[in-house]
Amino acid sequence: MLTVNKLVAGGRGLAAVLLKRAARVTLDWDVRQKSRFDATDSSGRTLGVFLPRGTVVRGGDVLVAEDGSLIAVEAAAQPVLRVTHCREHGSPFDLLRAAYHLGNRHVQLELKPDHLKLEPDHVLVELLRQMHLIVHEANEAFEPEAGAYASGGQHGHAHEHEHEHAHDHDHDHGHDHDHPH
Repeated sequence: MLTVNKLVAGGRGLAAVLLKRAARVTLDWDVRQKSRFDATDSSGRTLGVFLPRGTVVRGGDVLVAEDGSLIAVEAAAQPVLRVTHCREHGSPFDLLRAAYHLGNRHVQLELKPDHLKLEPDHVLVELLRQMHLIVHEANEAFEPEAGAYASGGQHGHAHEHEHEHAHDHDHDHGHDHDHPH
């Protein structure tokens, strides 16, 4: 068994040629949210993954084995609920409302501009349909939001905010401006 105890988030800093040559491992969300698990990579090697407690593995991350070899992680397709708003009777705001209510229930959600994704749950399907949302079963990769209290170095706000320098005003949008709202 090959031991893995390091993760490079998003493969940052690794040369493209190294990533292209790396073995692959496809994992569903249930496995990727654990810090300790066994898996088999595309080279047929058995991996014993031992990451720091609380580490979440995302599609696009790269695992580093004890022997220095790299294993690129792919998010496996899995059963999910894909939630969209009703274009005839609703609006995209309905998705925001649904995300609020699901968040209050601590449901793990993947947020997209035009839909939400969550793990299958018949009770939540009924709730969402009562909110006049369209719920479809799908088989897709699932990458839920990390959450407000996720550990900092994983995929939260560990990156620099390049966009802060692209604006020529601060982000205090109080109503002291010359323009009407």
